[in-house]
Amino acid sequence: MKRNQKDGNKKPISEKTIVICGASSGIGRATALEFAGSGASVILAARRKEVLDQLAGECLAKGARAAHAIKADVTDAEQLAAVAELAIEKTGSIDVWINNAGAGAVGEYDDIPLEIHEKVVRTNLLGHMNGTYAVLPVFKLQGYGILINTISVGGWVPEPYAVAYTASKYGLRGFSESLRCELRHFPNIRICDVFPAYIDTPGFQHAANYIGKVLKPIPPVFPPERVAQAMLSLAVRPRSAVSVGETAPLFRFMNFISPSLMRNLNAGIMENYFRRAQSAHITTGAILEPMNEGTGVSGGWLKPKKKPAAAFAIAAVLGLAGGLLLARKM
Repeated sequence: MKRNQKDGNKKPISEKTIVICGASSGIGRATALEFAGSGASVILAARRKEVLDQLAGECLAKGARAAHAIKADVTDAEQLAAVAELAIEKTGSIDVWINNAGAGAVGEYDDIPLEIHEKVVRTNLLGHMNGTYAVLPVFKLQGYGILINTISVGGWVPEPYAVAYTASKYGLRGFSESLRCELRHFPNIRICDVFPAYIDTPGFQHAANYIGKVLKPIPPVFPPERVAQAMLSLAVRPRSAVSVGETAPLFRFMNFISPSLMRNLNAGIMENYFRRAQSAHITTGAILEPMNEGTGVSGGWLKPKKKPAAAFAIAAVLGLAGGLLLARKM
């Protein structure tokens, strides 16, 4: 295959085509609108076609050069191949491909059916691999391209009572690292990882719930637009990894300093919350089939009155990180 050596990554955003998998809500939806505001062409993929059609209209109104919606489940490699084909057919190139679809299941590991665990891993890990498999030949033929993988601080720090989620995110981090090694002869193909902290999205509403308690993100919670802005920045100036939310790098550092303490701390926080939380029905959420609920950017978790609490939580994390470092030196 002949390689085009021209670095198309340097094109202005308004001339680029951006494919976003998992675009119907949360981070994906915020990212679509962010790129649309910069005049890019956006290809929107997710399981909820009617939601994507509405989003495509919003993107055009916001200034997108073009916006196309296609129904696709990231666990199906053939459907993602069709997404890549549509992007080429409509715009002639794929400049940025964003693997963003995600899923989670909360509960004790052996209380959650294996079918649910498997679907979480297939969505978070194999879904990203399927997307990469669809776009990588395009990138190699072009000689350039930017692949963005939405991982999570959970790719560095274990999430108790979300074992399959953690397994998928740790695996995804390894996938990106290995792929970078393999693509060393393609300097203009960049693999970028995004590690958000807890983000205000409908993802908690979509999660499978086998703990029987109302699921909420642990504060501080950050707006999805911050992740979208980070992705836009990567499309202009690609880097191997970026964190979003002040707590993300802190949690990673704390886990590096004392993994056992972080395990106990995370488990204690979760168990304390479950003891106090309101009861909720056991549900598969959006794991097996998409839900009508949760189509917006926000999940409604971030409210102005919560800002002082968020500042306190960040201060507490900073204090704990300092304490861990001091204890390690003693």
